[in-house]
Amino acid sequence: MDQFWAAPPVTRTLAAAIFVESLAVAAKALGPHRLIFAWPYILKSFPEVWRFATSFLITGGIGIVLVPYCIWIYGGPLERDSARFDSGSFLIYLLFVGSVIVGLNTQIFGSVVFTSALVMAIAYTYAQENRGKQVSFFVLNIEVKYLPYAMLFLTFIQSGPEATFEEAMGIPAAHLYDFLTRYWPEHGGGVNMLKTPEFVTRWFEGVSGAKQVTVKGHGTAFRPNSTATPSSSSSSAFSSGSAWGGRGQGRRLGGE
Repeated sequence: MDQFWAAPPVTRTLAAAIFVESLAVAAKALGPHRLIFAWPYILKSFPEVWRFATSFLITGGIGIVLVPYCIWIYGGPLERDSARFDSGSFLIYLLFVGSVIVGLNTQIFGSVVFTSALVMAIAYTYAQENRGKQVSFFVLNIEVKYLPYAMLFLTFIQSGPEATFEEAMGIPAAHLYDFLTRYWPEHGGGVNMLKTPEFVTRWFEGVSGAKQVTVKGHGTAFRPNSTATPSSSSSSAFSSGSAWGGRGQGRRLGGE
């Protein structure tokens, strides 16, 4: 339990939420029809706005354990060790890539569950932040830059092409965040429009496991010059999303 509370707060909350919701669905304590994404229920007179969040927290089968673990080993180092993120900016990252995933997957595939695409987005960003390192993908040691594509290959083998394409939508979502926050401001002369608001940064002041950030001036967050670094250049990696879950990718309900 001490290790849980010492973990970065956004990562541990997301991993725990996926585990609890998925376990509740598997135990039939919650009905998945009340959790999946469905515009008719979101836009009705009493909007079921929780579906924006709960549709990212459902998996099944062995994924009930492995998906939270994947969030833990990829999201944790980003939130804790990356110079680009602290807990506040990692929350903004998740909100942005989640919004893009919803837009892409609902319009192209009619998806109602987005968990695997979110895991893919985090894994892609983790790979971009750790270029040159090695990861262990089941029995293989691979360069971390190939991690997202190894995960997609496994999903293709186990769940087919459509589930693979749905999961892959996490990559353009994460790449768009990278473009808007790094490439466009640094190389295109643009402005970073996804800066973390000061009040979001302040939410995590003093929170257990959060990287401490000093906020100065007009809402500008200055991170410490030295951040924690992983103890090893390699890490364990597993595939995510639909390749694990017995529930698989959601579909638009008939009649909706």
